[in-house]
Amino acid sequence: MPTLQWSDTLALGLPEMDNTHHEFVDLLAKVVHATDDELLALWSELVEHTDVHFTREDRWMKDTGFSSTNCHTTQHQVVLQVMREGVKHGSLGKLGVVRQMADELGIWFPQHAQAMDAALALHLRGVGYDAQTGQVNMPDALPLEAIQGCASESCSDAQTPEPTSAVVA
Repeated sequence: MPTLQWSDTLALGLPEMDNTHHEFVDLLAKVVHATDDELLALWSELVEHTDVHFTREDRWMKDTGFSSTNCHTTQHQVVLQVMREGVKHGSLGKLGVVRQMADELGIWFPQHAQAMDAALALHLRGVGYDAQTGQVNMPDALPLEAIQGCASESCSDAQTPEPTSAVVA
């Protein structure tokens, strides 16, 4: 399976988000190419990075009127939980499970970035959100009610996309 690599198709035009996504892709590539001796440490580093990454995006959503219960946030929670399960499996010597999770993340991430994160990036630009300061520069553009969906055509409130193909068993 080809390793996910950073490309312009993953860039969303928000430097904070793009830099974080680039780091994610680079860390994921290190995991995919890791030796068995390196794998668990690199996977744990990816999990820590992803926790910070998702927490930051979830804060941006909250700061700008995306509901804390939207499907974007829910997907973050599910993916991070599965990744944490990978740490448990890896610590038990089940490295094949971790490698399968890494492969699945490489499939999942571009779809997530190009649908859910692209919608968030558009929303953040639309309200003039400064990701470094947390400042909303166009408060009149904030939604009157919290956005309940993920603001993406590929998402519905009725179903949360699965982040991996049942590799936590």
